[in-house]
Amino acid sequence: MPDTLTKDELLALAANVLDIEARAVDALKTRLDDSFVAACELCMATPGRVVVTGMGKSGHVSNKIAATLASTGTPAFFMHPAEASHGDLGMITSQDLLLAISYSGETAEVVTILPVVKRMGAKLISMTGNPKSTMGQAADVHLDISVEEEACPLKLAPTASTTATLAMGDALAVALLEKRGFTAEDFARSHPSGSLGKRLLLRVSDVMRTGDRIPAVNASVTLRDALLEMTDKGLGMTAIIDEKNTILGIYTDGDLRRTLDTGSDIRTTTIREVMHANCKTTSADVLAAEALHLLEENKITSLLVADDNGKLVGALNIHDLFREGLM
Repeated sequence: MPDTLTKDELLALAANVLDIEARAVDALKTRLDDSFVAACELCMATPGRVVVTGMGKSGHVSNKIAATLASTGTPAFFMHPAEASHGDLGMITSQDLLLAISYSGETAEVVTILPVVKRMGAKLISMTGNPKSTMGQAADVHLDISVEEEACPLKLAPTASTTATLAMGDALAVALLEKRGFTAEDFARSHPSGSLGKRLLLRVSDVMRTGDRIPAVNASVTLRDALLEMTDKGLGMTAIIDEKNTILGIYTDGDLRRTLDTGSDIRTTTIREVMHANCKTTSADVLAAEALHLLEENKITSLLVADDNGKLVGALNIHDLFREGLM
């Protein structure tokens, strides 16, 4: 069949799909009733895990719902219903809850495992487009995800129905998140490799240079010796400390440019004469994201890390934070 759709027709078709799916999701709000509350309560009362299952397109959506539940505080995983009949039912215990998804409510692979699940004592929430279906009738709680029409012009491919299912799953996951008091810090702990996890979990102590890697000189050394220390440690700055390791100030590449403009002799000028006293510092136990904010707020690129007594314990610069994915 030749391609006869014009640009405007393609855009109109896409807009119609979005309109149909938006209406399908919006219609779900009218069905948020005691059944939704009961589903939340059942999930909260489950001592084990939420096992999500579905076949075909519903299976793909089920997988995503399981992942969303798991990452927002509700232990969950996906179980393929066809594999369940060949041994994977061993994944479910009486302490678990089965969330079964099928738009028709009659998917054979799912219906087949329901008696076994019920017999072992696990609770069942079904999510279908037909409350009177086998799955709807068998469930302890049923969530209605019916839609007026599919966005597919052939009315065959699951489109609006899968979107509605996904939205109902998200509604359930977010409601449970709030009910559990799940926080951003909790979310970060289950996403330690993500940018949010790094922002919420990474601390200055995880990033800072310590020991011999910290650029530091005594206040009495010459500017030349301080520059050698800066070059050796490669942080673009050096701390200036006293005999007790107390921070007196900092000297940076930017300070060097300003010093040279004054004509100072680097071989005779002491670092005390040109250092920047009362410099910004941070502590090792603050979040690295807070250190980044301090750098950005003060338009600086380096920070010294001090203990409660003002003694030098570490150093970092903006490149250290960049390497950790905080920027």
